[in-house]
Amino acid sequence: MSESSSASSTLLLVLALAALGLLVFGCFLVGGGLAVWMIGRPQGAAVPATATPMVVTATPTITPPPTATLIPTATPDLIARDVETQIYRQVYEKVSPSVVAVRVLDEDIAQEAGDDRKGIRPFFFSTSEGSGFVIDDQGHIITNHHVVEGAESIVVEFYDGTQAPAQVIGADPDTDLAVLKVDPAGFPLSPVTFGDIDELHVGDRLMVIGNPFGNANTLTTGIVSALGRRIDVPGTRYILPEIIQTDAAINPGNSGGPMLNARGEVVGVAFMIQSPTRSNSGIGFGIPAYLVQRVSQAIIETGAFAYPFLGIQGTTLSPFAAQALGLGVERGVLIEKVLPDSPADRAGLRGGEEVETIEGARFLVGGDVITAINGQPVQVFDDLLAYLGRYASPGDTVTLTIYRDGETLQVPLTLGSRP
Repeated sequence: MSESSSASSTLLLVLALAALGLLVFGCFLVGGGLAVWMIGRPQGAAVPATATPMVVTATPTITPPPTATLIPTATPDLIARDVETQIYRQVYEKVSPSVVAVRVLDEDIAQEAGDDRKGIRPFFFSTSEGSGFVIDDQGHIITNHHVVEGAESIVVEFYDGTQAPAQVIGADPDTDLAVLKVDPAGFPLSPVTFGDIDELHVGDRLMVIGNPFGNANTLTTGIVSALGRRIDVPGTRYILPEIIQTDAAINPGNSGGPMLNARGEVVGVAFMIQSPTRSNSGIGFGIPAYLVQRVSQAIIETGAFAYPFLGIQGTTLSPFAAQALGLGVERGVLIEKVLPDSPADRAGLRGGEEVETIEGARFLVGGDVITAINGQPVQVFDDLLAYLGRYASPGDTVTLTIYRDGETLQVPLTLGSRP
């Protein structure tokens, strides 16, 4: 091999190694850039490819490539294609005027503030913080009961910084809901629109607007992680059915804020998280919209919400347990106890009489099995609670379909008020 060809081969080898080094380093940069961009962009948005690819040729003269932008410029055309960003933006612009920060004031600050709205001081001495949202043009605002429990002086702050004193007109600890009221004169009241949770599916977009850690008008996004959760509300004996679970960030201060679908409709109220650190771990819960509407309307009209009452204690009957017990139905609510002088007692429903253990689980057997209410199937105990919460009121007469001693019976029952 001649010296010239040897030198040329050496040069080509050096250039090839240099090109390889640029590509590896370039992949690292581009890979890192994409990771940052994808983290910053909304979930599911397409990655635009506006950067000019770098081409390295093994020639004696290397022309520097044009400068490439790792994070694409947000052109109007790019924004128009980013549908998810548009959804988040439009929902925020639509609903944020309806959302307020709720702060319980220190007594001394409240006395200084009085009823002079312009004189209300900053909330450096608030003892409790949460969120809320306007539901009508009369100044009614929904929040959580635990946010304002025991409060004597409350101030709400609207999205534009306007502050107003608020009063609690009623609360319902069993649903952890409370209704506040501000004087509507001169305030920017923008009522929300409620949605239908029956249109929700796991995987749907879900947004929360609130006041996490005192940071007002914060939007967080995620999906519906699960539907139909049941929650034991702290401080009560009762269970809330049909709770919405989401991975949208919910933190202290978000309590009482709206959960929103992609149309900007309220489908729930943020009220609880599951976390060992009391901050977001990706598991948050919301009270379903239908219950929020029923409870808040009753509080506004009468000061309290009256729950319908059957007067039974029971358990969900599984197909395995039903087969082991020799029952003729596979699903339903097995009545274990009928409370004396309750609607169920007056309707002649029967509770259990004997205890049987099946695979370590104890059942009080011998009672009726409820399989439907007003024609709606009852497969688990939550189905019964959900129907009563959605559609029934004290004084209503419902028809229970029950299984007893090998027969299916239709039993009318007039609901009472829950004690």
